[in-house]
Amino acid sequence: MLSITLEQLRCRFGEVVAVDGVDLVVPAGSLAFLLGPSGCGKTTVLRMIAGLQEPDAGRVRFGDRDVTHLPAERRNAGMVFQGYALWPHMSVRDNVAFGLDVRRVQASERTTRTREALEMVRMEAFADRKPGQLSGGQQQRVALARALAFRPEVLLLDEPLSNLDARLRLEMREEIRRICREVGITAVYVTHDREEALSLADLVVVMRDGRIEQRGAPEDVYRRPASRFVASFMGETNLVPGEVSTSDAHGSMLRTVACTLESATSGLRPGARITLAIRPESLRLSASGPISGRCTASSYLGERARHLVDTPLGTLVVFEADPRASNRVGETLRLDVDRDAVVALPD
Repeated sequence: MLSITLEQLRCRFGEVVAVDGVDLVVPAGSLAFLLGPSGCGKTTVLRMIAGLQEPDAGRVRFGDRDVTHLPAERRNAGMVFQGYALWPHMSVRDNVAFGLDVRRVQASERTTRTREALEMVRMEAFADRKPGQLSGGQQQRVALARALAFRPEVLLLDEPLSNLDARLRLEMREEIRRICREVGITAVYVTHDREEALSLADLVVVMRDGRIEQRGAPEDVYRRPASRFVASFMGETNLVPGEVSTSDAHGSMLRTVACTLESATSGLRPGARITLAIRPESLRLSASGPISGRCTASSYLGERARHLVDTPLGTLVVFEADPRASNRVGETLRLDVDRDAVVALPD
């Protein structure tokens, strides 16, 4: 297994800076997700790793090997595309074997590797079918088998599940994680779907305007966002304006519009303007909660309900787990929140 290292990677398209000084280390054997909105540079980074886009500056290394200027076919990187890119006139078996043919692998070895790759993705029973006879999920399995058949050192996936329906996406998430673990390969996966990243990643890298905004374990990026952008992009959140009213060695008191919340944040100057990020699931309905407000909208979602509550802090989104009432509109609700669920972000 090899690590992937990016050093001050830059790329421009005319006057547009697509990637601006990206530094990143993907540890060997891990599954890293590049996550961000359209146009943030994540696909361009992936293409530079694959050798499909030449960087204007910086380096790409696989382990200790500098591959920055190597052509794609010499990098030993498997690529899975969003649109499958299967040959419609070829059988499943021949599609998987195609990359081995290009590499002039001997016939007996080609047969063995093709069979093993199809077994890995559980598609050996469909080897004689054409891609047009397969479902979207099955076609994506074939594309994955083709990328793995020549035993690449790294695996690169460009929004591979975006064309699938919700049920198939969930099924393929588990398959991709299983296969990456079984093969023991280092993988980089591009998506704009935060649920894919949170459910699969060892490392989440959130990008914005060609730069890395935050990187870390999924739970850290979700629960401890480093900026308003990350807090909002990683899921619905309440952003409450506030300021530091006192500061000591034990933490800071954060004064909001009408009540005080304490956050385990040290080193903030009294009077500093900040924003409090509070996830909707962190707000709990409580008879003695310090935050009170009137519910103006309710949506029943089965395992939870989503409420909008007008409070002195502004309108807060609240998730109620396992709701007993499907509609709380008009009710006065009291809310509580744990101090470690409140994240203080600089303005």
